[in-house]
Amino acid sequence: MKRIAVLGSTGSIGRQTLDIVRAFPDEFEVVGLAGGSNTGLLRQQVEEFRPAHVWSAAAGGDAFPGQSFTPMEEMVGLERVDQVMVALMGSVGLVPTLNALASGKTVALSNKEPIVMAGRIIKDYEARYGGRVLPVDSEPSAIWQCLQGEPVDERGQWEIRRLLITASGGPFRTTPLEEMENVTREQALRHPTWRMGRKITIDSATLMNKAFEVIETHWLFGVPWERIEVVVHPQSTIHSMVEFADGSVKAQLGPPDMRLPIQYALFYPQRLPNAMIPRLDTSVSHSLSFDPLEPARYPCFPLAIEAARRGGTYPAVLSAADEVAVQAFLDGKIGYGGIHRLVEQTLSEHSPLPGEDAGEVLEADAWASGRARELAGG
Repeated sequence: MKRIAVLGSTGSIGRQTLDIVRAFPDEFEVVGLAGGSNTGLLRQQVEEFRPAHVWSAAAGGDAFPGQSFTPMEEMVGLERVDQVMVALMGSVGLVPTLNALASGKTVALSNKEPIVMAGRIIKDYEARYGGRVLPVDSEPSAIWQCLQGEPVDERGQWEIRRLLITASGGPFRTTPLEEMENVTREQALRHPTWRMGRKITIDSATLMNKAFEVIETHWLFGVPWERIEVVVHPQSTIHSMVEFADGSVKAQLGPPDMRLPIQYALFYPQRLPNAMIPRLDTSVSHSLSFDPLEPARYPCFPLAIEAARRGGTYPAVLSAADEVAVQAFLDGKIGYGGIHRLVEQTLSEHSPLPGEDAGEVLEADAWASGRARELAGG
């Protein structure tokens, strides 16, 4: 039986993780749950799974009698925990991720921001302490699955020519460019294929999430930036592809449903049948199309890739500024076109640090959050 802690249990990925636990009740023991502002749902989860440890961003320990109220950064290092699902939002996931790795734990990482902010540090912790990061995000998971069984060279690297990450293109894939500046919040939240939280849905419209996946992929698989490409694939059936040295291309396909990559990370290297996960229906006609990414349509994408290439604390500033900009858009403080301008302005004012430890990364994150809020009007 695998003993797990789920951080962000009341969010979309956290809830779907617990769906997998329900489907395999003899395979898991939930040792810890950590939730955000949805205290009512967290109480229901605690009642159902009876974890020994709980943490809430919105309630104190007296709200959960019978459980130990344990901060996330401590929960992940408990001896009883075998694997940690990090399904949080934003920079709050960085310290728990690092602490879990420092304790030698396996981390199923759905939270993009920690590896975007501190990919080099996370890889260093893996090497130093023996923990391991397993991708849950659908596109890096697809790449990971395509690489299984492929030989590596003497440095432990795969013979990869290209990694091809697919993007749906979001709700504005065909919107005339002159109309992009004035699209509404409701339009931006209407993703054509995936059902996700509000923040990641807006990031999917701007393609910031795809830039984050490029950064994530770079660190997870040790592939140079120039060998990672993004192609627009409106059907969201192919989640990513790997092209090898001989020209062969492997792809991972399936309906747009996060429970498959979640289950793969929880059971790796096993694949178990699960009736709740939808299957690719080959009895009906499917079309698979690909289009090049248009930088003019998605200005956040090249902006983010440039910040990632510059390294140091720029990626942390990128992540923090985007979080503030998206919330400002959702709150009606800035327009849709203001998202990339706010991120760009914050990056341009940053005095970078090397970003060699978590302290520097979190310092940059705090500065960027504060400055972006000022630029957004408080």
